[in-house]
Amino acid sequence: MYGKAFLSALLLSSFLLPTRGQQPQQTPRPSPSPTQPNTPRDEDQDVVRITTNLVQVDVVVTKDGKQVTDLKPEDFEIFEDGKPQRITNFSYISNVPAGASNMVPRPLPSDKNRPPAVAAAVRPHDVRRTVALVVDDLGMSFESMSQARRQVRKFVDEQLQPNDLVAIIRTGGEVGALQQFTTDKRLLHSALEHLKWNHCSRTGLYVFAPAGRSLGPDLDAGPCGGHVINATLSILRFVLKGMRDLPGRKSVVVFSDNLPIQQQEPGPLMLGARRDEETDSGSGTDNSFDSSISYLAQLQKVAELAIRASVVIYAVDTRGLQYTGITAADNFSATNSRALTNQINATMMNRSRILWEGQQGADLIARQTGGFLTRNSNDFGLRRVMDDQRGYYLIGYRPGDETFNRRFHHIKARVKGRGLTLRTREGFYGVTEDEAHPPELVARNQMDRALISPFGANDITVRLTSFFANDAASGSLLRSFLYIKANDLTFVDQPDGWHNVTFDLSIILFGDNGKVVVRQDQTGTLHLKGQAYDRAMREGLVYGLDLPVKQSGTFQFRVAVRDPATSRIGAAGQFIEVPNLRDNRLALSGIVIHGSGVLHDLTNPQTPPSSAAAAIDTSNKQTKAADEEISNSPGVRRFHPGSALVFAYAIYNALVDPVTHQPQLTTQTRVFRDGKLIYEVNPTPVDVSHQRDLQRPTAAAQLQLGTELSPGQYVLQIIVEDSLAKGKMRTATQWIDFEVVK
Repeated sequence: MYGKAFLSALLLSSFLLPTRGQQPQQTPRPSPSPTQPNTPRDEDQDVVRITTNLVQVDVVVTKDGKQVTDLKPEDFEIFEDGKPQRITNFSYISNVPAGASNMVPRPLPSDKNRPPAVAAAVRPHDVRRTVALVVDDLGMSFESMSQARRQVRKFVDEQLQPNDLVAIIRTGGEVGALQQFTTDKRLLHSALEHLKWNHCSRTGLYVFAPAGRSLGPDLDAGPCGGHVINATLSILRFVLKGMRDLPGRKSVVVFSDNLPIQQQEPGPLMLGARRDEETDSGSGTDNSFDSSISYLAQLQKVAELAIRASVVIYAVDTRGLQYTGITAADNFSATNSRALTNQINATMMNRSRILWEGQQGADLIARQTGGFLTRNSNDFGLRRVMDDQRGYYLIGYRPGDETFNRRFHHIKARVKGRGLTLRTREGFYGVTEDEAHPPELVARNQMDRALISPFGANDITVRLTSFFANDAASGSLLRSFLYIKANDLTFVDQPDGWHNVTFDLSIILFGDNGKVVVRQDQTGTLHLKGQAYDRAMREGLVYGLDLPVKQSGTFQFRVAVRDPATSRIGAAGQFIEVPNLRDNRLALSGIVIHGSGVLHDLTNPQTPPSSAAAAIDTSNKQTKAADEEISNSPGVRRFHPGSALVFAYAIYNALVDPVTHQPQLTTQTRVFRDGKLIYEVNPTPVDVSHQRDLQRPTAAAQLQLGTELSPGQYVLQIIVEDSLAKGKMRTATQWIDFEVVK
């Protein structure tokens, strides 16, 4: 989209200034060597297998609430429709890395300026727990939402292990699925900020409305009525269908006040939920969304989808431990003591009934998929859920011909030994995996999957550096460098010595609850010859992207590249925070970081900087060779020990001294490794004497890496303080990760 001119404009207009008066050259100390990465699994863990040769189900065995992991095949019995089956396949699968502790990780020391730890790259076959936290804000009261938000936050902060793959999804709005699964707590905290009571909740403000008081339609049962359960069930099904693309055994935790099971026919109100057009759940029955069928039938379809997707459903009654008696908020109008007693008894019985009925649907889908319901608990039992996901047995047998009659078959398993408790799925429909398997993906769907998958795609090596910036004329935007390994693309040699390549490029910006904010697709064509081609093949390509953003908030920016000749795809993504500059709070742009090879370019406005072996201009399909090695590019962020790093950033909303007519700013640099501070310098004044725009002053400095610095991931953090501001308006921080390689 942009070539050399874009890169020059980016660096010169936003981050170019003399280095005098800025922070001095800095050298971080070496840190310990990183630990070895997890060993990938040997085989694909598609745990619920229903084929003509094998029916395989997952089983969890506990004793006194703790998992039992040392059982043998002879300790089990398994039955299909009451008939005993001979066990032919057996194994125990652990979802936690070898040597992992059962202890909950201790929270880091409190530091409001501490940058988040860099999330590890997510690979499909890493040993981990995969959990979707589905918060049913359409079925939760105001008072329950407050407790749910508190418990989910505590869960994220205190119980998650670094390799746990987690998503937080609300039912009350447009929803994504796979793109929300992450190991990055920044994304989870962003989702937590949006957990609020939904005015369309079918339960209203209170778990129990005060007796004898008319609260009106907006306060009692919610203005949208009870039919919004259709939207809850539709979102559950959408999430489960997305999760079937994730490897291994997964889990969904449903947080709700109200999932009933009664047989009445709900109305057609959808409230923005996705309408599911697929017609086959794998059960051989029409599975398109039909609002005329009962809650029970819809819940059974949810359970069937979970079974086919190897998902265990756990449920939490978010009302917690409730008092069903009379409180001071109740008001009775009885004229005598007998009538008063009857009203009190009727109220208490009704409240007990409401509690029981609201749990029945959640209990059903949990039991049918091998999970459990947590009720009458104010801590929601989330520790027990995660402990239950530590591992499971796989038990398989060879099915008979009558298994595949498209009817439901009941599974029952038993375990020998005193005090042992076993849970597994209640059964499955007699349809083979081949019949239920989705069709092959076309090219567009392949790109879509790469964009939304938490694992991305790595057939083509791509790396992404994106950052927020603001311009007086064009407003806020995301500026990005996309590195592409040229050797992974298919070049076509021409008789005249030129080498041509065409590739597909898709970019997408996800906002709240996985909503798509921006989607762009384009085709890039590259022509290279001679030294430019040789350098590109040796050092790679950098593609410049400039994406305007009209709203503030937290976003996921993802990019996918596809080689049409081979159908290979590469994808990369980054978490982006866009501040609201209208609130006049001190803010920073993202940080641009380069190798020392471009130091001269940063300090000399007359010399256009170059940061790639080749840059692409898709407006006229021309290519211009660059002058610097790719290792100096901001799109790569990989440096050798002993390198000099040059970094720059812009400052927004700084106050101006009425006497000197200049901002009073200081900046501090810190470097972290594995969440630990390994280097920092004292705050240094920002020299604004040569700034062209005091509304957007810029700063730059050089960081010298030590020659003995260990390879691994590091975090460079900048903290800027405005001495003229007060309170929360006084400090802003920004950070960027980089890698040290040998």
